[in-house]
Amino acid sequence: MTASHSPKTPAQSGADTAAQGPASAAAPKDRPEPPAPTGGPAPVPATEPPAPTLEEQLAAAQKEAAGHYDRYLRAVADLENHRRRAARDKEELRQSATANLLQHLLPLLDNLQLALAAARQDAAAKSIVEGVAMVLDQFMAVLERHGVKELKPLGQKFDAHLHESLSHQPSAEVPEEHVLQVVRAGYSLHGRLLRPASVILSSGPAKEARG
Repeated sequence: MTASHSPKTPAQSGADTAAQGPASAAAPKDRPEPPAPTGGPAPVPATEPPAPTLEEQLAAAQKEAAGHYDRYLRAVADLENHRRRAARDKEELRQSATANLLQHLLPLLDNLQLALAAARQDAAAKSIVEGVAMVLDQFMAVLERHGVKELKPLGQKFDAHLHESLSHQPSAEVPEEHVLQVVRAGYSLHGRLLRPASVILSSGPAKEARG
């Protein structure tokens, strides 16, 4: 035996609808509204760059090592250039100081040579000649140990960089513009001219006077 349902009257149906109406109408207002579409592309999430491979790491390390080695070679070259420059400056300073000293000693050497030449004119002054010659030889030996060399231009062609011409004299044996006589000796210091040699040049064979 089944239970029978009595149909609802219009009044009851209207009451039920009225009871459900406010609740169902208030429900949409309680839910948040979805954001309006902006029309742009969807944001892409950020991703980290891939880690370098072993080959890339090795290449970077080799490049860095090559840079360090190049800087090392440059530093070594700069240091060597500095040492050479310092040694050259030191040598030039030493030679300059020696040259200044020799400029004061050369007149003494000239006087010794003149005294020796004068003593040789006197036969009775043999002992004096030997003594002066010994002192002169010792003096020259000391100078040579310090880089001093005597210029010996006799018979050579005149060189304005090494010789100082005092006059000309005719000569049938010595060619024209060659050194005929050395009046005062010249000297060099380590290849640099210290004092030019004072010389007399040949003007060639004497020309016959016209009648």
